[in-house]
Amino acid sequence: MTEIVSAEIPVSADSRPRHVAIIMDGNNRWAKARRLTGVAGHKAGVNAVKAVVETCAREGVEVLTLFAFSSENWRRPQDEVSALMRLFLFALEREVKKLHRNNIRLKIIGDRTAFSPALQEHMEKAEELTRHNTLMTLVIAANYGGHWDITQATRKVAEMARAGQIEPSDITDSLIQQHLCIGDLPMPDLMIRTAGEQRISNFMLWQLAYTELYFSPVYWPDFLADEMREALRAYAGRQRRFGQTDDQIAARQPEQ
Repeated sequence: MTEIVSAEIPVSADSRPRHVAIIMDGNNRWAKARRLTGVAGHKAGVNAVKAVVETCAREGVEVLTLFAFSSENWRRPQDEVSALMRLFLFALEREVKKLHRNNIRLKIIGDRTAFSPALQEHMEKAEELTRHNTLMTLVIAANYGGHWDITQATRKVAEMARAGQIEPSDITDSLIQQHLCIGDLPMPDLMIRTAGEQRISNFMLWQLAYTELYFSPVYWPDFLADEMREALRAYAGRQRRFGQTDDQIAARQPEQ
């Protein structure tokens, strides 16, 4: 990661997403097209991660969430899963200091209990090192699933009710949202999925309720700065209604 010292913003601040979430898809297909192993595709994808993190930080995005490893990915071949764990550990060891130098906070969400003690320890150290950084928050979703996230939040709320801290009538959307993995962060404005697939694959099911969706045909290792900026430009051209009509939206716009 290069040093991030300034921002070149192609769109106005009010049309820039505060939170971008990305499903990084296509590493295996990228590798297969080049007659390489799937692991080679995941390694190549690290360069795309660096490019997208740098671009989002420069463009003033406040939160970037990357879907690195889903709760369903354990079903993949064991050698690929093992290689992914090694790559994750390598990235934590090598890249976190660069994030810290660039004032980027790292937050890791998902069920950590399935990871090795060494990997869990590195996750905690990386988060602690960057805890007070303010330029951007980078969220890595690892062993994460939307069903799991809603379930764990609901369980916490149920425990509060059992302890007598709240009444059933106190349970609201807002209360449940507070206990989701990123309940302290703004909900995603833009969700990007690469490699041409058009589904969300159990990713942030609650959080994506009103998110703008952008599907790119580009495999993840080739989704670099230009592709990221194009996604931001596409978002800037969207009109977000949140259930309202065009006339209602127009009435809120200031006169020129």
